Amino acid sequence: MIAALAHFITSVISALGYAGVAGLMALESACIPLPSEIILPFSGYLVSTGRFDLWMVALAGAIGCNLGSTVAWAVGYVGGRPLVERWGRYILLDQGELVLVERFFARFGAVTVLVSRVLPIVRTYIALPAGIARMNFWTFQLYTFVGSLPWCLGLAYAGLRLGRAWDSSPRLQSFMHGFTLLTGLAILIFAAWYARKLWRDHHPRRRDA
Repeated sequence: MIAALAHFITSVISALGYAGVAGLMALESACIPLPSEIILPFSGYLVSTGRFDLWMVALAGAIGCNLGSTVAWAVGYVGGRPLVERWGRYILLDQGELVLVERFFARFGAVTVLVSRVLPIVRTYIALPAGIARMNFWTFQLYTFVGSLPWCLGLAYAGLRLGRAWDSSPRLQSFMHGFTLLTGLAILIFAAWYARKLWRDHHPRRRDA
């Protein structure tokens, strides 16, 4: 599974360049499970080969985050809480998590969008409560971009450093192969848990009278 996902991501980036980076990050920010932890480090690796520029990768990623987050913001803005409650389980956002994110947003206000963009997982979903709360569109765009840029730059830079060290460090290669296996196992466990969660949501157990 991880090999297929990584192959898809790397193929899109290889074929479309910066547009591929932006498009994949847009999907990730629109709550589609495409990990930026694969998208941006691979783009950073291409920086080490001379194909990409580091800052252009970071900018493309941040622009993609704005595009995808705008879709999620619009869903929250137009559909409100009922729409998110109905379909949220398909993006792993249950009632308890929605309440938690809403409370966090209500307490800290619009700055929540800025801070959350550098937090794994949370960064993907924060646009929904921002839309539900009718956060100003341009403030949302500004905070999303400013918060996303360091995240994209950091992951791309990590990929750049790994790319430069790859050929000269057998120990790094061995470590990364082991890490890939562990990541693949984690994704399989996650997929099984997600399938079980969807099954239980659609087939609740009948309670005895």
